[in-house]
Amino acid sequence: MAGGQLKSVASLLLVLNFCMFAVVLGIGGWAMNRAIDHGFIIGPGFDLPAHFSPIYFPMGNAATGFFILFALIAGVVGVASVISGLNHVRFWNIDSLPSATSTAAIAWSLTLLAMGFASKEIELEIRNAKLRTMEAFLIILSVTQLLYITAIHGASSTR
Repeated sequence: MAGGQLKSVASLLLVLNFCMFAVVLGIGGWAMNRAIDHGFIIGPGFDLPAHFSPIYFPMGNAATGFFILFALIAGVVGVASVISGLNHVRFWNIDSLPSATSTAAIAWSLTLLAMGFASKEIELEIRNAKLRTMEAFLIILSVTQLLYITAIHGASSTR
């Protein structure tokens, strides 16, 4: 009985995490595109600015570049985690558990890393609404991804 309830909880968390990772990837992709389009122009006859950084983002603050890069990496690994998790929910046996757990744990650790940069970006202030939205989603994702890992481990102990 408890295994069936945890299966539905895990399924709900997978759908929620997928939607949130998709939003993070969308906003992160927008920020990366904007940084590429509006970054430094370097070419023949141009000198590098004094404080050149390859992770320069025209919006946000000094932590924005690191935040966006790690959020994009966490988003891609998170979507891979959801795909592996869907396979586990479909079969719901001990053979599919290791791959679902390992990808979920890696995605959670990368999400925590991106959340750390999000907290630094919050501390430094000066950011736009899209970046604030992405920060909030990563903070929520760090909790829901942990709940998902707990749900699939709780089900494995009840079987």
